[in-house]
Amino acid sequence: MQIDGTVVEAARRGDAEAFEALVRQTHRSVYGLVYRLVGSHDDAADVMQETYLRVWRGLRSFRGDSSFETWVYRVAANAAMSHLRRRGREPEPVDPAKLVPEEATTAGPDEGPSTDGVERALATLPVAQRTAVVLKDVYGFSVEEIAKRVGATEGAVKVRLFRARRRLAEELYRSNVVVPIKRKKASS
Repeated sequence: MQIDGTVVEAARRGDAEAFEALVRQTHRSVYGLVYRLVGSHDDAADVMQETYLRVWRGLRSFRGDSSFETWVYRVAANAAMSHLRRRGREPEPVDPAKLVPEEATTAGPDEGPSTDGVERALATLPVAQRTAVVLKDVYGFSVEEIAKRVGATEGAVKVRLFRARRRLAEELYRSNVVVPIKRKKASS
């Protein structure tokens, strides 16, 4: 998704319609990030409101050092982390059986991995591990950026990533979810 810079500039100048356009263009991907971090649709809805309130308030200070989408992801991740800290606990455990009807979770051999199976596996991780792996592997944040966002050392983030990936692999294996590995073709 590429956001038009003129729309961002119009929103920075206070154009409410331009801001609404930005929200429409980013809300699905931002919701995906927020939901993965907080683990609850109700909490994700609250964090989404907080995210876009922060975006509106901080839009004038957006310098464009990164893409608008990256900036919004960072705002959303920070809002989610603040939400989890305020709650003082990890999100409610998600019962994987309630996420998707059983027949919708299986992927055929040519269809690739079941995203529902991956989402269920993510839901089993402790919040610190889930946060690290989602920010790194799904949204491409650096270890340094994640450490700053979550208030941990880079070493702690690396440990969380290692443990999260190992637990995900074990959970996916237990659930018979096959995740193909794409390998580069050897040049002849």
